[in-house]
Amino acid sequence: MTMTSTTKTATAPALLSVTGLHAGYGKAEVLSGLNLTLPAGSVVTVIGPNGAGKSTTLNALMGVLPSTGKVLFDGQDLANVTLEDRVMAGLALVPEKRELFSTMTVEDNLVLGGWRQMRSGNGQWRDQLDHVYTLFPRLKERRDQHAGTMSGGERQMLAVGRALMSQPKVLMLDEPSLGLAPLIVREIFRIITRLRETGVSILLIEQNARAALEVADYGYVLETGAIALEGPARELAGDARVIETYLGAQKK
Repeated sequence: MTMTSTTKTATAPALLSVTGLHAGYGKAEVLSGLNLTLPAGSVVTVIGPNGAGKSTTLNALMGVLPSTGKVLFDGQDLANVTLEDRVMAGLALVPEKRELFSTMTVEDNLVLGGWRQMRSGNGQWRDQLDHVYTLFPRLKERRDQHAGTMSGGERQMLAVGRALMSQPKVLMLDEPSLGLAPLIVREIFRIITRLRETGVSILLIEQNARAALEVADYGYVLETGAIALEGPARELAGDARVIETYLGAQKK
């Protein structure tokens, strides 16, 4: 196990703080005491091999999977907080499979993403719809098109846009570049940078380590359920072990 870096460059307060997180499936433990911090206004990425526990981390934080450990979100302990209440508090997850309603239109998918805001009496949800269309002009052009007829890149944009309809404080992205052409991958990561500029904090799970470290402020390397290495993203990108294991085969 590589010694974990203790150097932190971010000075913003922690919006999401995870300590000693354990989670898994049935009797099979996947996460064995994971620790990570997401400062407000930042992009933090978690990279690592398949099976390391990256998606499990997001599902546990979202409340989809039972877990133990301490998770503080915006000062609130999330123990015993339901998935729905986590969304209402400002957590949003874009899952790896995107999970769109294929037979519904783009706009109907987006409106469904904002239903909790509507239910809570937040009359600004339509302003948020306009905001999503500004971020993703292609979605506005195709707002009457069925989601199932869209390209992979467009579907990823729709999945992100739907999550943004809940006006999250933290947006968690699970492998947003998965299965997309290189040109679309670059567009997705440009969008991630733009989202940070709007004040959304982002926890990015990504197997494309090079792209993730280029867009992130801070990074964690997850291996077999625990953090093996961490540090400012620029430093991780220059770390010999990260280069050999995760960046060597990815040429620009």
